[in-house]
Amino acid sequence: MRTIAIHVQWLLILVTVTLSINLAHAEDGEVPTGSVRGRVITSDGQPASYVTITLKGSQKGTLSTEDGSYVLRHLPAGQHILIATFVGLQPQEQLVSVQNGQVTEVMFTLTETARQLDAVQVRGFKSDNQKPVSVGKVAIRPMDLPQAVAVVEREVLERQQTLRLSDVLMNTNGVYVMGTSGGSQEELAGRGFAFNSSNTFKNGARFNNAAMPEISALERVEVLKGSSAILFGNVAAGGIINLVTKKPQFQPGGSASVRLGSFGFVKPSVDVYGGVGNSQRVAYRLNTTYEQGNSFRDEVKSKRFYVNPSLLIKLSGKTDLLVEGDYLYDNRTADFGTGAIDYAIANLPRSRFLGVSWGYNRIEQRSLSATLSHQLNQNWQIRALGSVQDFYSDLFATQRPNGNSQFIKTDGTWIRGLQRTQVAETYWIGQVDLTGQFTTGAIKHTLLVGADADQYRTNTTAYNPVARYDTINVFDLTKFRQRNDIPTLTARTLTNAPINRAGVYVQDLISFSDKIKLLAGLRYSYQQTGSNVLTYADNKTTSVTTFDDAVTPRVGFVYQPVPTTSLFVSYANSFNTNTGVDVAGNALPPSFINQYEAGIKNDLFNGFLSANVTAYQIINSNLAQTSLAGGNKNSNNKELAGG
Repeated sequence: MRTIAIHVQWLLILVTVTLSINLAHAEDGEVPTGSVRGRVITSDGQPASYVTITLKGSQKGTLSTEDGSYVLRHLPAGQHILIATFVGLQPQEQLVSVQNGQVTEVMFTLTETARQLDAVQVRGFKSDNQKPVSVGKVAIRPMDLPQAVAVVEREVLERQQTLRLSDVLMNTNGVYVMGTSGGSQEELAGRGFAFNSSNTFKNGARFNNAAMPEISALERVEVLKGSSAILFGNVAAGGIINLVTKKPQFQPGGSASVRLGSFGFVKPSVDVYGGVGNSQRVAYRLNTTYEQGNSFRDEVKSKRFYVNPSLLIKLSGKTDLLVEGDYLYDNRTADFGTGAIDYAIANLPRSRFLGVSWGYNRIEQRSLSATLSHQLNQNWQIRALGSVQDFYSDLFATQRPNGNSQFIKTDGTWIRGLQRTQVAETYWIGQVDLTGQFTTGAIKHTLLVGADADQYRTNTTAYNPVARYDTINVFDLTKFRQRNDIPTLTARTLTNAPINRAGVYVQDLISFSDKIKLLAGLRYSYQQTGSNVLTYADNKTTSVTTFDDAVTPRVGFVYQPVPTTSLFVSYANSFNTNTGVDVAGNALPPSFINQYEAGIKNDLFNGFLSANVTAYQIINSNLAQTSLAGGNKNSNNKELAGG
């Protein structure tokens, strides 16, 4: 810990010195500058993308984005003329007054021109390696990151008609579906590590991935591979996934669609957006969809309803407030497959259903988040996020084939049992990030300083299972009479599992030149994990509470010999909390995981093809596994087994 403390001190001294140097430069008479931002729309109110915005009489300029917005920074204070030009649209000039340290808003409305075009030049394309990603809490191009990143944009989602997250992940590598939990969930994993709810995010806040997320409302899916502990604390070393929903827009618009498929599949969807009362201060968006369908298996069906309202409020020229809601209801027949006989998949028709017709898995999920962004000046921004999520699930169905030691016999006879579990969870998170750009001499810095705190309150009710509900023959369902009644199961245990977490972090992307860059950061995390198990049979409660803290560093080096090629090496440290106790009854300390990574990123054919290759090594310093001492059979008794 002494070595880590020294590193923290030096890092804080470095940040303090660089900020002081930057302020000193400003005091020594740097030319006062300001910024201009705004939007470009056409005469019919539609966003005008890739419009060229230039400062008259200079080489300064930029292109408008897909939603028509643009930003020009580091403009000298004073009166200037901005020019907006695009092939097929009438050029427009506007006088703007730039003030020192201020952001001025300028809107452009362009009209079509009837002039005959001899040639059309398309400009403004950016490759996947050049588009800044927000999953790292600060906008950085993947080309500048010493880490593997994959982003699937809305155009790809719509073109491929993606329905589930597994469809999206077909566009990435290293992240995959490892299970389906009876058809109600897609369990994800990456680089050999399972992605639980701590590794799955929506709009930057954790969300419970026990429910399949709705894809139709997504703007993009961001995958940050490898360790992200410095940014989010206790997350698996394989990576994280961030789902970004569609945002409000001021120009009115929308779409409606109906998707039809096999086995009675119907999915109507609606997406509408625009300014509230033609306002340029308040915009809204509403995504909603309903889905129902059957399955290739008999008696298996599903229903879903989803709605995602959002509101964008421009409180001032520098301050935005984004409020987003999310509601999902999912009810489907629990389908655990056809099982195996003597470790071989049973030779059954694909339509054969081995569960009970009344079995179900119901999930209801609600969330509300608010993001406040304030531009302190042209280089510094502060962003605060607050979110609350409520999750409830109720599973009542037969046990899995071969579950609970009831194996399918060679002749197909299987004794079916019943199971039931209810989970009620509430989750809160609050985080504040300060991001900024500054220079120390010729060295450029992109700094991130932040803090976060979150907590889970999870209550799980486990019921006494029914070991023998009835008997069926998987080859001939008419051989035995099947039961259709719904018995009442009694509750066995109620487990309350509170988790409290907090962390502070700092990260700096240091650009020594356009070719050489260094990313370094450090995080301190604290976590309190509890388990209170109430046994209804004797009305006794067993409680265990553990306290863990960790310092997780990150450092990476990037070399770009040419603008289209980037080579990188990196090291990152993360940690996993361990459940259970050692043979002496003491709580287990966390396991620390070291990850080493090297790779190359390439843009080929003017950026139309991005070819990236990464090699990595992940070492768990102390893997926790069930203790075998003294013939132990209690899976809660564990030991740290080494790397």
